[in-house]
Amino acid sequence: MNGSLTRPWTYIRHTKSYKEIVKALWEANPISKQILGICSALAVTVQLKTAIVMSLALTAVVAFSSLAISLMRNMIPRNIRIIVEVGVIATLVILADEVLKAFLYDISKQLSVFVGLIITNCIVLGRAEGYALTNPPFRSFMDGIANGIGYSSILIGVAFFRELLGSGKLLGYQVVPQAFYNAGYENMGIMLLAPGAFIIIGLFVWLENTVIRKE
Repeated sequence: MNGSLTRPWTYIRHTKSYKEIVKALWEANPISKQILGICSALAVTVQLKTAIVMSLALTAVVAFSSLAISLMRNMIPRNIRIIVEVGVIATLVILADEVLKAFLYDISKQLSVFVGLIITNCIVLGRAEGYALTNPPFRSFMDGIANGIGYSSILIGVAFFRELLGSGKLLGYQVVPQAFYNAGYENMGIMLLAPGAFIIIGLFVWLENTVIRKE
């Protein structure tokens, strides 16, 4: 009897979570729709490997910070909620930074201060303030995962084209054949600069708003 009563609720819960994930990926993507996290999209997308590591770090921080804030949502005084949220986020960012230094030191050096600046990323604080404070832990965690994946999809896509077109490499490996260079092919130097990232992000926004919406 109890099992039959809980199954519909479980189905509804997972259905809502699925819709929220799809929304975060397409309808409300943090970068292409909400124009958040642009600084990191410009700074860490010259190489694909740094973009992947940054994406994993931010996704972990936004997911677990949303989970922690949701678990504490009924105990946090409203007048100090921002302080608590920043404290939780800062703790997770420090942990992520220390893990990177321990296991991926070279990439950690390349990312420099940008891992620490996850604390100020509007995506993380926005999901904690706008969603986790009013929703249960499971849905808050999935919302964090979804927004992290939405952010990562743009970040990794931008890095893919910037590294390929700017240096002829992917993940540090040469992929453009030497014969192309012998025939006169030249890398697009602008892709290694901030305007290159703006151009690719703009193309992603155009693609999403025109091609995908028409399907």
